[in-house]
Amino acid sequence: MENQITTKDFFARSDVKLKFAEMLGKRSAQFMTSVLQIVSSNELLKKADPASVYNSAAVAATLDLPLNNSLGFAYIVPYNNKQKDGTWKTEAQFQIGWKGLVQLAQRTGQYLSISTRIIYAGQYVEDNSFEGFHFDWNKKNADIIIGYASYFKLVNGFEKILFMSAKEAKDHGKKYSQTFKKDQGKWVDDFNGMALKTVLKLNLSKYGPLSIEMQRAIIADQAIIRDADTLDVDYADNEIPDVNKEHERITLMIQDCKTLDELKKIEKDIPVELIDQFAEKQDQLKEASKQPDLFQEKKGSKK
Repeated sequence: MENQITTKDFFARSDVKLKFAEMLGKRSAQFMTSVLQIVSSNELLKKADPASVYNSAAVAATLDLPLNNSLGFAYIVPYNNKQKDGTWKTEAQFQIGWKGLVQLAQRTGQYLSISTRIIYAGQYVEDNSFEGFHFDWNKKNADIIIGYASYFKLVNGFEKILFMSAKEAKDHGKKYSQTFKKDQGKWVDDFNGMALKTVLKLNLSKYGPLSIEMQRAIIADQAIIRDADTLDVDYADNEIPDVNKEHERITLMIQDCKTLDELKKIEKDIPVELIDQFAEKQDQLKEASKQPDLFQEKKGSKK
């Protein structure tokens, strides 16, 4: 039986080196070395499909986030994924850390302040439906974690606090992570870090302005990346289909189209809910290119 290609072999390919060089320039060699070090230090990642490792690393590269577990910006995590034929395959997932989300938000220039915090017993004061959550940091009376909070303030003055109780954070992890249910994965190894990321991601995605980078990070988070360029992803760790994330992914694909030909290629993937967005983008590209209607191009017009 022939030995399967390793991630090290995969990364030695000229096309892979060229792709990372295009994304990172002179920093590409160092970045690739860091990825290979992460793989070599994790027995499960050693067994992971090299293409899945590459695509996860490529997403981190496009977001310009370092893959270093000690830094906490982004991670490559192994996942044992059941295939359609009933067999199991180890694949790599991309996961962003709360520090990575903060970094991407800061780059937009729209956030004046952004932070997360563990809330201990005694610090929670009240939830005012109109004014938000209130805390008193001097009233901690025990080392018991009761929840997690995130806060941001925009340069225009808008600010928002979101609080999630410890139980809500645990329920969220159980709902969206099958590995957590099996007492494995990041939710087990670093529960506080995952809870802080969750409360921050929910706060930003619901109330904050999201750059294209931030949208990409949220869509790619906890996903097996099938194609880093188109952001074709598979949420294998979550048995509950996330319609909102899929819509976000397709919306991003629509926005990224530069020509009518590119738009036409994703036409079959457009759900009913996004038809208006598709049509609006089509009109914009038609106006820019002065080409005939996209839906009429199939009708064999004579030259």
